[in-house]
Amino acid sequence: MKTIKGPALFLAQYAGDEPPFDNLRDIARWASRFGFEGVQIPTWEKRLFDLERAAESPEYCQEIQAVLAEYGLAITELSAHLQGQLVAVHPVYDSLFDGFAPAELHGDPVARQAWAVEQLKLAARASANLGLSALGTFSGALLWPFLYPFPQRPAGLVEEGFAELARRWRPILDVCDSEGVDLCFEIHPGEDLHDGSTFERFLAEVDEHPRCCILYDPSHLVLQQLDYLAFLDRYHRRIRMFHVKDAEFNPTAQQGVYGGYSSWVERAGRFRSLGDGQVDFKGIFSRLAQYDFAGWAVIEWECALKHPEQGAAEGARFVAEHIIRVTDRAFDDFADAGTDRQANRALLGLD
Repeated sequence: MKTIKGPALFLAQYAGDEPPFDNLRDIARWASRFGFEGVQIPTWEKRLFDLERAAESPEYCQEIQAVLAEYGLAITELSAHLQGQLVAVHPVYDSLFDGFAPAELHGDPVARQAWAVEQLKLAARASANLGLSALGTFSGALLWPFLYPFPQRPAGLVEEGFAELARRWRPILDVCDSEGVDLCFEIHPGEDLHDGSTFERFLAEVDEHPRCCILYDPSHLVLQQLDYLAFLDRYHRRIRMFHVKDAEFNPTAQQGVYGGYSSWVERAGRFRSLGDGQVDFKGIFSRLAQYDFAGWAVIEWECALKHPEQGAAEGARFVAEHIIRVTDRAFDDFADAGTDRQANRALLGLD
């Protein structure tokens, strides 16, 4: 068995225009103060990382790694979530998602989608140059406006949507395969891959592609009221990335899973800083150890109440306390009788 690596921090929620969050060196120094051992880097965040250079230049990648190493940090994975969202966008969301792309592509969904596909391919190459084995993303969504079947969905609509989603992602998966990188879709509301059923449908459409994998984040499963522990039992062979994020679900007479259009503070289901929600992390870390998960425990901080810096400081300690240092021997080795095959046969009455 392997011991999970960590704690690590996803930098997307921390990058900004104010120091120390406006450049990689300073944010690395800041993160190291809390005891983090790794950082997950958002590839759209130019203040921290140049994706195009990383895809083209192993030397640039070495420079990035050297900066982080000064503070005892490693890169856990790259994230291409925002670009992945743009691989598949239903027209109703066009104007909302334009902000994920460069300004010159706004209002041109065809060019925006082509840019997004190229970004994912660059992220795969950059991951390979960095010696990383997994890349995180969103699937995007063509079918999300049709989630609830009222009015009744036309026959074949869902099948056509998933066939098109697979057509768009297969070339990216193939590039990931050639680069030796697993493409990990975060199972997330708002995406066509938002639960186990939709992941399985997509996996079938891409012919069980070996690089089609999962970024496991239990918070999104709690908010959908899925069994997030059984999810690990069913899909552990495809899980290659792990976001450690807490959540709570407290239904009332007024609202449940759908939230009633309430703000995050007022929703029945909301994200919380680690330890403040309802997720059974002892159960999760135990299962990940049992299933030999070899990746990182990466905090994605999101909370409607707590300050992000407090969330980072507390979260680093929380993850460190939950990581299981796996055993290298059986607990009952002291009682080993030292038997052999002949002795075993005698015990079975076969000799």
